[in-house]
Amino acid sequence: MPVAIIAGATGLVGHSCMEALLADAHFQSVVALVRRPLTTRHAKLGEIITDGNPIPPLPDMPGGAAFCALGTTIRKAGSQAAFREVDFDYPLRLAHAARRAGAGTFVLVSSVGANPFSSNFYLRVKGEIEEEVKKIGFPTVHIFRPSILTGQRSESRPGERFGIVLAQALQWVLIGGLSRYRPIAAAEVGRAMVAAATSPLAGLHVHHFSSIRGL
Repeated sequence: MPVAIIAGATGLVGHSCMEALLADAHFQSVVALVRRPLTTRHAKLGEIITDGNPIPPLPDMPGGAAFCALGTTIRKAGSQAAFREVDFDYPLRLAHAARRAGAGTFVLVSSVGANPFSSNFYLRVKGEIEEEVKKIGFPTVHIFRPSILTGQRSESRPGERFGIVLAQALQWVLIGGLSRYRPIAAAEVGRAMVAAATSPLAGLHVHHFSSIRGL
């Protein structure tokens, strides 16, 4: 039975993903990379306290899966350089470390609109990390591109709250190709990540609103 590694388990999507991993019989154990001990306790759950090294060496995980739910905002990070470190450098290090440890599947939380050529810095960084992850050689890669995430955050994001209200009011006109911009519950994204990783799908898969809901 494979091992799952998750980075970002204390975040909105990452916590939901971790809970889904713990409930799924497919994985023998779940190892969270965290800066401080988790309050969650479970027989399958292990922790690696990163202690200043955000992506330490990983345990052997042949055929296992790595889940990356790392992310911040430029406001919280304090600068574009600090944002890029969290949203590009750390995920890329995790992907390389997981592949060296034998993982066959990598699951990445990105963003709707991600594009390595975007004039928007946030979307450009998201697009760039997607492209780098594709090159590493995982047999299976799942990239999740949710729009605005709903759920109870531990931190205050007034702009995001306004965006959620607006998007929810307009979601019924977001049909067809525009449906990818509908808000979605972080818990749904977390569960869908695990469903994708445990499915027989191989190769590269990019998931937007409809396929996330389908999973």
